[in-house]
Amino acid sequence: MPLTNTPQSYGAITKTLHWVTAFGILLMIPLGLIAHALPYDTAADLAFKATLFSIHKTVGVALFLVAVIRILWALTQPRPAPLHPERRAESFLAATIHWLLYGSLVAVPLSGWVHHAATDGFAPIWGPLGQSLPLVPKDPAFAEAAAGLHSVFVWALGIALALHVAGALKHHVIDKDATLRRMLPGSTRAGVAPAKGHGAGAPVAALAIWGAAIGLGGVLGVYGQGTSAAQVAELQEVESDWQVREGTLTLTVRQFGKDIEGRFADWTADITFDDSPGPGPKGAVTVQVAIGSLSLGSVTDQAMGPDYFAAESQPTATFTAEILRRDDGTYGAEGSLALKGAEVPMTLPFTLEIDDRTARMTATATLDRRNFGIGENMTDPGQLGFEVNIAVDLTAERQDQPGSPG
Repeated sequence: MPLTNTPQSYGAITKTLHWVTAFGILLMIPLGLIAHALPYDTAADLAFKATLFSIHKTVGVALFLVAVIRILWALTQPRPAPLHPERRAESFLAATIHWLLYGSLVAVPLSGWVHHAATDGFAPIWGPLGQSLPLVPKDPAFAEAAAGLHSVFVWALGIALALHVAGALKHHVIDKDATLRRMLPGSTRAGVAPAKGHGAGAPVAALAIWGAAIGLGGVLGVYGQGTSAAQVAELQEVESDWQVREGTLTLTVRQFGKDIEGRFADWTADITFDDSPGPGPKGAVTVQVAIGSLSLGSVTDQAMGPDYFAAESQPTATFTAEILRRDDGTYGAEGSLALKGAEVPMTLPFTLEIDDRTARMTATATLDRRNFGIGENMTDPGQLGFEVNIAVDLTAERQDQPGSPG
């Protein structure tokens, strides 16, 4: 069997790429469906689910590379002639389906890879390729849009694949010709006339189908809004002596050996502070956080569940503390954190810079998630670390009149 195509047969390279792609699809799609459906109630469940997703993603990346090679190879090769060239409509449909297949074989794994690169957490891609892609930001809304496109392209691939298989079986069982046998191992030659193209008609038809599929995905809302399904508690506005103008509240957890950073979008801080010199009590702070506003990469929805933050039943967390200036001039907020029905003592050391009526505060602290009953079923720190690192960075402005106390 020759390596290259002829007008009557497919070569060994084309056949190999075809069947490697076919087996990759047959492995990748069921793995993805099964992994999505599996629970993650225990550490063992999560480890198994993550393993299946890692296999799915790794096969997808490999399939993307194979698809690119296959397309480049096909562009250099003659296409064996159809065995029924007089059936113009059938030939046009077959060409359109081939364009759909080729495009979907690139779009499906690439959109999945982009979704993986745009988010943090969960199952890594195995192998030498990095977890990130150039020009792909770490952004929840972007990641959710990519995930929606991935779903749309999977459906397009599934429909095109079903039509492709149905066509091959129709040729083999009803027409009893050699269309299918030409792609099977071994040498099968059939057809005498060179293949006639359909100009731009088939690729344009395939593009129209992709456009319709993407539009239908938008109508169905598969591209999401970049937010968690959890309800976000409405926090009351705070009238504080020091009003926060801008700031970030983040947490970092370690999952499967990788740090995942999350951010709370909605929180308030009620601050009283006396910037007079000398050690001792300098004021107080109460921070209230809307748990449902947390974005934590691909595990956001999981984190909102009852085994973790329980955002539905425990929608807020509150840190209440006294602000102290120590003898060495450093600052600390000493109090407690109420989260998920538990109240745990907490000290938050921080740095403070005051310029006239503007203060810049930064702080970090480390908590143990087990103290709050978060992820109690995750007993292996290699899967989900016990420590959670908190970081605060805010700028506040004094609201009292110049020269007044506090």
